[in-house]
Amino acid sequence: MMIHTRMHRSIAELSRSHKRLLMVAADLVALPLALWSAYALRLAEWWPAQYMEPYWWMFLVVPVLGVFVFARLGLYRAVVRFMGPQALWAVIKGAVLLALMMWAAAYFFQWQGFPRSVPVNFALVTLVYVGGTRLLVRSYYHWLNRHFAEKEPVAIYGAGGAGAQLALALSSGREFIVTAFLDDAPALWGSTIKGVKVMDPDAIAGLVEHHGLKRVLLAMPNATKAERKQALDKLTDLPVHVQTVPSMPEIVSGEASLDQLREVELEDLLGRDPVPPDEALVDASIRGKVVMVTGAGGSIGSEMCRQVMRGGPRALVLYEISEYGLYAIDQELEALKRDMGADFPIYPLLGNVCDRERLEATLRCYEVDTLYHAAAYKHVPIVEHNVLEGVRNNVRGTRVVAESAARLGVERCVLISTDKAVRPTNVMGATKRMAELVLQDLAARHGGEGEHRTIFSMVRFGNVLGSSGSVIPLFRRQIEQGGPLTVTHPEITRYFMTIPEAALLVIQAGSMAKGGDVFVLDMGDPVKIVDLARRMIRLTGLEVRDDDSPGGDIEIAFTGLRPGEKLYEELLIGENVVGTSHPKIMRAREAVLPTETLRELLQALHDAEHQMDSHRACETLKLGVDGFTHGSGLCDLLGHEPPSAEAAPVVQLRRENGTANP
Repeated sequence: MMIHTRMHRSIAELSRSHKRLLMVAADLVALPLALWSAYALRLAEWWPAQYMEPYWWMFLVVPVLGVFVFARLGLYRAVVRFMGPQALWAVIKGAVLLALMMWAAAYFFQWQGFPRSVPVNFALVTLVYVGGTRLLVRSYYHWLNRHFAEKEPVAIYGAGGAGAQLALALSSGREFIVTAFLDDAPALWGSTIKGVKVMDPDAIAGLVEHHGLKRVLLAMPNATKAERKQALDKLTDLPVHVQTVPSMPEIVSGEASLDQLREVELEDLLGRDPVPPDEALVDASIRGKVVMVTGAGGSIGSEMCRQVMRGGPRALVLYEISEYGLYAIDQELEALKRDMGADFPIYPLLGNVCDRERLEATLRCYEVDTLYHAAAYKHVPIVEHNVLEGVRNNVRGTRVVAESAARLGVERCVLISTDKAVRPTNVMGATKRMAELVLQDLAARHGGEGEHRTIFSMVRFGNVLGSSGSVIPLFRRQIEQGGPLTVTHPEITRYFMTIPEAALLVIQAGSMAKGGDVFVLDMGDPVKIVDLARRMIRLTGLEVRDDDSPGGDIEIAFTGLRPGEKLYEELLIGENVVGTSHPKIMRAREAVLPTETLRELLQALHDAEHQMDSHRACETLKLGVDGFTHGSGLCDLLGHEPPSAEAAPVVQLRRENGTANP
């Protein structure tokens, strides 16, 4: 084995020019042998001297002429271990050309005693000697690679075209050797692809145990999310690192190649297949419209912009407070526009949603038709430590956006809300529910103003994969660093959805709105975060270190709930929910506040801001938002003052009106 390994290394390490010289030398030997074989086959003698000796010089001319012909046909430029039909075709053309030259010379120069069938035999034998030897070398090289090269054994899950192409791509590299194909189709079991057997996926445990398999490559680019999840479920409990190939749209568009392996995405673990969009609903809010997105540089806002781009707007207005965020999304969208061949303008505007003058000037200047309000402070612990800024941005900012939209005749104004607005235990959720109440009030007050009225709506959904606060990138970084993976509580659960799916559903929900609608997206089943952490560890081929496996690789550490964090998220305050024409969108019917009460609460929040009184801000939010308990206590890092007596009149008024908890 060591001799074979050294031989493999010595051959592989030769320079390209030395390998060409070896091929030329081999042909200089093979061509005279082919000429002798042609005589021997024709005359049925091992050494027909009386026929060969008059033309002995041909044994010198033919090899030199043959090497020249093959060189001109490009045979020596072909890499033997990658040799395909083109190289074999060069051998065929060269052999035929040499045979024709031999036959023509015999005919025109009247060679006496030269058998006329020798050129035909020579061409056939040359194909075997020159072409066949190359195929043998290629097979030998692959055999050495398979059995003696220091490659990591892998299995490919998916025995279709993508799996076969992946195996071919891996065979030319120095990292992996394919030991088995796995496929769910029983008809394929027992067959071979590229010399590798196709097996039942249930046999993977045996491969792991007997062959030391530590990596499985998922080659199912056309599979649905549910099919990919089914495959992953069979691999989760095994000590193998699971990676996937890109999806077929990415491969076809050139964004990725088949052999670019990547880690398993959470959407594969969830098994959610997005419902194709209703193009009529998308067109109603986007096509031919001037669309504006606030918070355009954020994770949700930027994806809203991408989806709007694909919907064919008349113009797209980006409104963002972060200079870098605005620059990054503007550059990305301009590149996307060039790729699409679109010609509508994109306007990047710096601005704060609390700046009424700037916002109204923007709406007026570009005559905005559809407005998506994604600008918000959304990180729960950060807002807990910065209560007044959370109130200012999420409540006052939303009020400015909504009132400006109504005043200037924007057709549709859609607030992107959150599941944390339902019975919140944190300031972020409470401010988002208060923002919803602002839009509901405006919709009720402006509902009868005719065709120029603004249609207000809100869309609630849970966590999105890949957002700036997502747990998935955090877990990946922690796995790369060797752990531990930090989970706040063993029982904490969350809903998850991909950002593109959420953004597209927001657009469709906004088009369904009649005014004051609260839409809830179907997030599927909630996911237990600790189970998610365990699966991510196992799918990277590592073992969870716990009491049952003290020798495991990575530990899961429970850090305790953060300020304002809930164990379980909800999407509805009550049970009053109805379906819509879209299977992933529901309409909730939530209670609203009387206009006067809402105005007094908003004024109280405004006063709390100016007085730097975070206690008063929290007490006011408790009065307006149903179920807001703020059980973690106030932990604002600034404006941490005792409750102001000025808040009492508002509290008293609301109690007298009987609207303390609408």
